[in-house]
Amino acid sequence: MKTTETPAPLPAESGAPITKTDAPPPPPPKEKKEGTVLNVFSHGVLVIWAIMVVMPLLWAVMTSFKDDRSIFSSPWSLPDSLHFDNWSRAWTQANMSDYFLNTVLVVGGSLIGTLVLGSMAAYVLARFDFPGNRFIYYLFIGGMSFPIMLALVPLFYVVNNMGLLNTIHGLILVYIAYSLPFTVFFLTAFFRTLPTSIAEAAFVDGASHSRTFFQIMLPMAKPGLVSVGIFNFLGQWNQYMLPTVLNTDPDKRVLTQGLVQLAVSQGYKGDWSGLFAGLVMAMLPVLAAYIVFQRQVVQGLTAGALK
Repeated sequence: MKTTETPAPLPAESGAPITKTDAPPPPPPKEKKEGTVLNVFSHGVLVIWAIMVVMPLLWAVMTSFKDDRSIFSSPWSLPDSLHFDNWSRAWTQANMSDYFLNTVLVVGGSLIGTLVLGSMAAYVLARFDFPGNRFIYYLFIGGMSFPIMLALVPLFYVVNNMGLLNTIHGLILVYIAYSLPFTVFFLTAFFRTLPTSIAEAAFVDGASHSRTFFQIMLPMAKPGLVSVGIFNFLGQWNQYMLPTVLNTDPDKRVLTQGLVQLAVSQGYKGDWSGLFAGLVMAMLPVLAAYIVFQRQVVQGLTAGALK
């Protein structure tokens, strides 16, 4: 009987362990390298853009503390001493205090009215289906594309016939009408992202439509309200054309009109330091509002994508 002998394994060479041949490492993916280049490029563009925006603001603030001679002799150097009298002179002699108070009254009243009326209209358009819903919505969108310059002449006569010319409340009503299209467009899209189950539960518990809106849905829409409020605040605070046409009373001018008046007077007085101080006064509330509410603005703009 024949037996089959199994061949013995070959002995390994001394000092050389038996291992598999290591494969060469894969090359790095091209997408990662391209993404890194794109990030560097985008960050570089953002840095350049930030410098272009911040430098004029810093220069204006720095110049507001200089005297008139230093502004022309060394415009890019730091002030030798802080001339706070520029600010006090612009606040008192240039009547910036009156212009600032008028602007606060006009922008505050119009901002409240715009948010209340715009949120109510946007909630109805976003939550209720009725004949003409889309038509009314597109009318508001059409109002965004209508140039305000084409409406200045008929708007002047309408406001004059209503007895609202050269009045604070007349300017408030015009600001509200001017800001409503964008507010309704923005908040309609925002209200559509809110859950309907909460409103339905409130109706089941016996809450009315007004109570559901003011106590439940409106607090949920706070990020959107803050975002659209900031945009309206920026536009209304810097508005110049509407008050120039509808508000010719010197005692009821707003800040933009006051700055123009202050700039025109430089041809006779040469108070450039006071002009820069007034410019910074008009700029600070806008910067402060954006810095305080910048997180809410970002949340409001991205809330629709997080549904």
